Amino acid sequence: MGVPAFFRWLSRKYPSIIVHSVEEKGKECNGVRIPVDTTKPNPNEVEFDNLYLDMNGIIHPCTHPEDKPAPKNEDEMMVAIFEYIDRLFNIVRPRRVLYMAIDGVAPRAKMNQQRSRRFRASKEGVELAEEKHRIREEIIQRGGYLPPDEIKERFDSNCITPGTEFMDNLAQCLRYYVADRLSNDPGWKSVTVFLSDASVPGEGEHKIMDFIRRQRGTPNHDPNTHHCLCGADADLIMLGLATHEPNFTIIREEFKPNKPRPCALCGQLGHEIKDCQGTAREKQGQHDEFADTMPVSEQEFIFIRLSVLREYLARELTMASLPFPFDFERSIDDWVFMCFFVGNDFLPHLPSLEIREGAIDRLVNIYKDVVHKTGGYLTQNGYVNLERVEMIMQAVGVAEDNIFKKRKEDDENFKRRMKEKRKRMKAEQHGPAYLTTGQFAPQALGRRDRPEPVQNARHQAYDMRMQAREQNNKDAAQSLKAMMRNGGNSSAGPSDRTDSRGMKRKADDSDSEPEELMVPCSPK
Repeated sequence: MGVPAFFRWLSRKYPSIIVHSVEEKGKECNGVRIPVDTTKPNPNEVEFDNLYLDMNGIIHPCTHPEDKPAPKNEDEMMVAIFEYIDRLFNIVRPRRVLYMAIDGVAPRAKMNQQRSRRFRASKEGVELAEEKHRIREEIIQRGGYLPPDEIKERFDSNCITPGTEFMDNLAQCLRYYVADRLSNDPGWKSVTVFLSDASVPGEGEHKIMDFIRRQRGTPNHDPNTHHCLCGADADLIMLGLATHEPNFTIIREEFKPNKPRPCALCGQLGHEIKDCQGTAREKQGQHDEFADTMPVSEQEFIFIRLSVLREYLARELTMASLPFPFDFERSIDDWVFMCFFVGNDFLPHLPSLEIREGAIDRLVNIYKDVVHKTGGYLTQNGYVNLERVEMIMQAVGVAEDNIFKKRKEDDENFKRRMKEKRKRMKAEQHGPAYLTTGQFAPQALGRRDRPEPVQNARHQAYDMRMQAREQNNKDAAQSLKAMMRNGGNSSAGPSDRTDSRGMKRKADDSDSEPEELMVPCSPK
């Protein structure tokens, strides 16, 4: 899950920690694909020793991607996972260790969170299906065009959990994949591969951190080992800082907001399902050869250099005239501990602390003011001094009133601006009050006798039919009211202005002349 908005805040405050990765592409010669030689030096000019993969961050986007068509079956999912790992191995090129960790049985707090999240996702899925059916019926009734609703077998992402058949098949496929790469790829020859599947309890990132700590305890450990961890969760940054390794890098996909997604009804880009009008699809290509293809841009990767982040924090957390010796590693632990107050996987954030409102900067300033009175750091070897934490919380409580007052003012200002915007947009649609409407409304020069182009003929025909039906209903209602006012007599005088349309005519009201009665003559 991670910490919402933490990575965005971190990348804006410390922009130098992010570096775009350089990736070599495989070549194709005479229809044969030539893979990249991973034995050559890393094109990113950094040699990594160990690569750690949090596999759940790879399994989910490969089994049910959001920006491209989903795999048809389980075999295509496995191939997509293998290609993703090959791409990461090509970018990082580890020289010693490759550790792949799949989430096992999670702690109780995580299980409760997963259960509530999955129930909510199931409920939202049912509501989305009902809304799609309702909107489809409305569009078809008013003459819109929609492609036929294909019944597809939907992949249930809840099977990505320990104990399912899918996870057992995945573990077997990964073992085959590792054996194949160790035998055929020269870049894997000197790499020791560890696979921790779903049968090992614990989350993937925690199993990786436990492996790193165990390696630090071995007698032949190299303190200059360069670690690279793959994962999109923001809490991996805190876990990487908590290892106190001088060379630690995180690789993740570059986040690109507002990526276009096709409509779930018509499959076209540029609008959401609630704004779908059922217009016919435009021809893609000269012969419509790109009809079933979706424009997909390959996702790029970025490096988050925690060594540079440590330099930033060293300048920010350094404090002069302390009553105790300053220890940078202890201050890093305190910084990570304080970030837990703005949210974590298992801990809800405090109501007064929002990252978007600068909560971390506020906590750091409070920490630097209060630490002179605490007599020491908040944490030590993984244990928390609750008396010192209480002093921090008291200082946060003093600022809470101002935080809530400012939040209320911002909310009221936002509502006021939105109300003014709606009024302004409504006035722009109707035009100024002094302008006439209808057939006497002002029109642009040169367009008075030119008809407006028809955007959707079916929609316009439907609107015309509905307007005619409404007008007939109004006329019939007016005629009925007039008849009731006249006491049920439909023959109104000349001064009656009611319209007689919609009423039955009597027999003597016929417009034609009466025919003469023809009597047959008897023969003489």
